[in-house]
Amino acid sequence: MSGPSPVAPALPGAGGEQGGAQFPPLEGVPLPAAAAAPPPPMDAMARLAEREAAVHDTGPKVEGFEASVHRIKEQVLPRLLERIDPEAAASLSKDELAEEFRPIIGEVLAELKLTLNRREQFALEKVLVDELLGLGPLEELLSDPDVSDIMVNGPNQTYIEKKGKLLIAPIQFRDEQHLFQIAQRICNSVGRRVDQTTPLADARLKDGSRVNVIVPPLSLRGTAISIRKFSDKPITLDMMAKFGSMSEKMATALKIAGACRFNIVISGGTGSGKTTMLNALSKMIDPGERVLTIEDAAELRLQQPHWLPLETRPANLEGQGAITIRDLVINALRMRPDRIILGEIRGSECFDLLAAMNTGHDGSMATLHSNSPRECLARMENMVMMSDIKVPKEAISRQIADSVDLIVQVKRLRDGSRRTTNITEVIGMEGSVIVTQELFKFEYLDEDADGKIIGEYRSQGLRPYTLEKAKQFGFDQAYLESCL
Repeated sequence: MSGPSPVAPALPGAGGEQGGAQFPPLEGVPLPAAAAAPPPPMDAMARLAEREAAVHDTGPKVEGFEASVHRIKEQVLPRLLERIDPEAAASLSKDELAEEFRPIIGEVLAELKLTLNRREQFALEKVLVDELLGLGPLEELLSDPDVSDIMVNGPNQTYIEKKGKLLIAPIQFRDEQHLFQIAQRICNSVGRRVDQTTPLADARLKDGSRVNVIVPPLSLRGTAISIRKFSDKPITLDMMAKFGSMSEKMATALKIAGACRFNIVISGGTGSGKTTMLNALSKMIDPGERVLTIEDAAELRLQQPHWLPLETRPANLEGQGAITIRDLVINALRMRPDRIILGEIRGSECFDLLAAMNTGHDGSMATLHSNSPRECLARMENMVMMSDIKVPKEAISRQIADSVDLIVQVKRLRDGSRRTTNITEVIGMEGSVIVTQELFKFEYLDEDADGKIIGEYRSQGLRPYTLEKAKQFGFDQAYLESCL
């Protein structure tokens, strides 16, 4: 093979960006009628009929240059493994390994009577190093900053999320065994394991990205890997306001809430941006405070100097030795923290966190899965009641009302955008009901031609109940102005 596969030039009107750049419109020449005016939008029933009749392609399209490099890799890899010591290779960095590989790859290519140009040889080296030290075909997706989620549904199908939209990824694994080895490599790197006896595992990558692995017999299509990537650059509240995830006034109110040690619960659905919001709020913590974070798989990235991350431990093969989030919360209270931050409330640890918020650990934060601030409060009550703690419902509600200051509701809308839809104060109790007050709300207005949701962030113009707490830190005037 002497060069990359030839690619036919894009023709005008083919719909690709390349074609548009090669054949720009001529000045003074009118465009055809079809290009000049967009077609009228289809009515609802026509859209349903089109969706019903659609035929979807579920396989990856690996072709051209990538396909040729992949084919060569399949021929070179077995011969390469015969010539190297895997243990010695594992002790080298990627750059050192690529340097060591170069002459060996040249020998193997000569044996196979393959001739590669520089670009192909460089691509082949990268693919082989990724295969031996990295995560194989996943490395390409992990290095793409636009990819936020990677979903591997067995060896023959991988989807990615880009800008809120799901797309099929142009990668493929050799077979199920190849994919399973990569899953094991991810889990082993953080002291977890995945096999037929423990077919479920939560893990993380070196950059903090969250990984979930499920293998056969539970997954019927083969090993499934779900990776939630996190940005290398920490996202701040100002950046969220700039992206349109909240208004400037909301960002100011949340900054003050974080700095004034409000107890905050971030509520939202899966993939709505709860962890990102928690990271952004944590930027406002005083550097002199001692912060403990507790998670199932450590993924929070705090910027404070005095930060200690704690992580749970699953049970061993005999079912012994598990350390739960609740165990860590109870232990954290003995570690003299100023704030305790929980990655996610899922069960009985909710009661211990509420107790911590009431015992001198103001400014504690947590995330929780729910669809509205009112539902968030109900879920917290249910989680305490479902545990082995025998406390009347009214006492639980009172504990929540006394502990939580603010609920921040985040949502992932159907256009893929993530918005802060509500900022709600918890005021207290009225009879047996928890009373709340909404400070900010996102109002849906319309949808543009591209399907992007148009809305408005509205301040409710209410005097905040937590103003007294902000006054203790000297932020009362700024807090009042941001809410009105």
